[in-house]
Amino acid sequence: MSETGPADPLSDAPSDPPSNRPTYRIVRPFRVRFEESTAGDTIRAAIYLAWTADVAWQHSTLFGFGRDWYQARGLFWLVRAVQLDVFAPSLTYDDRFVSTRVSGWRRIAVRRESEVRSGSGELVARLEFDWVMTNLRGVPTRVPDEFYRFADDSAATFDMRRVALPEAPPDAVERRFHVHRRDLDPMGHVNNSVYLDYFEEALEAAGQGQRLNATPRRYVLEFASSAARDETLVDRAWPLGGGWAYRLTGEDGREILRAQLDLL
Repeated sequence: MSETGPADPLSDAPSDPPSNRPTYRIVRPFRVRFEESTAGDTIRAAIYLAWTADVAWQHSTLFGFGRDWYQARGLFWLVRAVQLDVFAPSLTYDDRFVSTRVSGWRRIAVRRESEVRSGSGELVARLEFDWVMTNLRGVPTRVPDEFYRFADDSAATFDMRRVALPEAPPDAVERRFHVHRRDLDPMGHVNNSVYLDYFEEALEAAGQGQRLNATPRRYVLEFASSAARDETLVDRAWPLGGGWAYRLTGEDGREILRAQLDLL
């Protein structure tokens, strides 16, 4: 993720959390839009990632840390890992309520926990995001102390989520494709939610489309680097331990994403 510093800066021990943090959690409404659904009338799983990232930014802005604040200080949050558990389907035009709270902290990272619920309160999906604080060169840096006011008293240290995969077997389903303008976010990189679309497209190419509507199911993604516009990407998907594994690389072999999908 970085070009300088320790081999794995995320292994650094966390700092002591500041005291007197207020309890704080927000909930925001969303609706599954027509263009966010698949041909089967169910939401694309990537939309859950987009919703929760949006709520996290709303949360940050409410505390006075908007994009202008980050840009002035040369700081930015990058998603290092995500776990998404889907418990029930979301259909076109369904109303959903998405929460966010900071549930864990480290010296250079925080973990956010989100729930997606129906209007009746049914738990539809649950997500955990591991966010890393970086400078504009993408190098991890210390989280400013004032950010810990986001975290409630139950927040604690945590181990960064990892996805350890073996080498892809020779019969893994392989695709080559290009990054398009529509895949990019304001930082000029492929947005984290788009990578989940890539994963699901690879599973469909492997004849595993039925898994994308099964419940309950779990996605785990670990981001190793980022992809840029017009870059040629190579992905491979293969069965692993009752689920499916996925690896995305650049054409030069640089690892970008490791992911798994399992039925719970």
